[in-house]
Amino acid sequence: MAKHPHAVTSKMQATLALGASFWNDSCDLRELRHAVDAGARGATSNPVIVAEAVSADPATWLPVVDTLLRDHPTAREDEIAWRLVGAMGREAAAILAPVHARTGGEHGWLCVQTDPRLFRDAERMCAHGREIAALAPNVAVKIPATAAGLQAIETLTGEGIRINGTVSFSFSQAVACAAAVERGLAAAERSGRGDAATIRPWVTLMVGRLDDHLRRVMERERVTVEPGLLDWAGIAVFKKSTALFRARGYRSTLLAAAYRHCLHWTELVGPGVVLSMPYRFWTQFDASELMPRMALDEPVDPRILSTLLARFPDFARAMSEDGLSPSEFQTFGPSIHTLQQFHASFDRLVGIVRGRLLR
Repeated sequence: MAKHPHAVTSKMQATLALGASFWNDSCDLRELRHAVDAGARGATSNPVIVAEAVSADPATWLPVVDTLLRDHPTAREDEIAWRLVGAMGREAAAILAPVHARTGGEHGWLCVQTDPRLFRDAERMCAHGREIAALAPNVAVKIPATAAGLQAIETLTGEGIRINGTVSFSFSQAVACAAAVERGLAAAERSGRGDAATIRPWVTLMVGRLDDHLRRVMERERVTVEPGLLDWAGIAVFKKSTALFRARGYRSTLLAAAYRHCLHWTELVGPGVVLSMPYRFWTQFDASELMPRMALDEPVDPRILSTLLARFPDFARAMSEDGLSPSEFQTFGPSIHTLQQFHASFDRLVGIVRGRLLR
């Protein structure tokens, strides 16, 4: 595919120079070509992203759906939908392949999410994860931070498959994912299937989705706080998690996702993390007058923290290592909302397939 004509952009290059990797939070091919030209080192996919990419570029993807339906005449609509996800994943991985080759596999990865309907079934998540990892040499597997997801993270990591723990919003989820990765890495090292240098897992914190959840709580329970304070909730969890990952020597890389505003960029810039930003956000940031600075280790204002902790019990749970047990991960408010959205988006993708089948 031809190289996108856009030039390298200065704010994203400055972000990279300060040690943070910049990813495009979508596998939309047009966005991804521009992002790689701008210095992006990776990209992500999930049911929401794939459905949006198909809707945004029907001229590219509806003919692919038609070909899949013709080539697999007895396949169910959901099976065709997953074949479509695979086709998009292979194309996106090919765009990132030069980055992967140039960096010896350190960067240039596309993360593709397992079927959201499997979040309670570790065995089936593992089976689907193996299929996803086989799409291309630079494809990693996104696994939700549920109790069953932790088992799948450990198992797949032990097999030498690179994972990204996602549907994660709290300190306890991040720590649990990192611990599962460590167990998996130990197993991989014992069996000779790889080590941290070759497997290099990630743990995602969906910072904006925690903020969103607290806003829903605020409206439902009529909590009053100063404007802007909720913008710091996900940032606080991410900063605390970063410090603990370093202190304990966890070998997973923390990844910030679910961007909502510029603080999710400027406050999280620093060495050794990934900032996975939607196209419309990183291009907006890049065109702004803001300049990134080394802010990752700067603490959140104690007054903001104390207010959020006092007013929102769910924020206190999100900030505590024992605030949530693994059995509670899938019933935490942001998890419920995100899993429902992922289910609905996959249903939307299946609907697109059905629309082509029954036209």
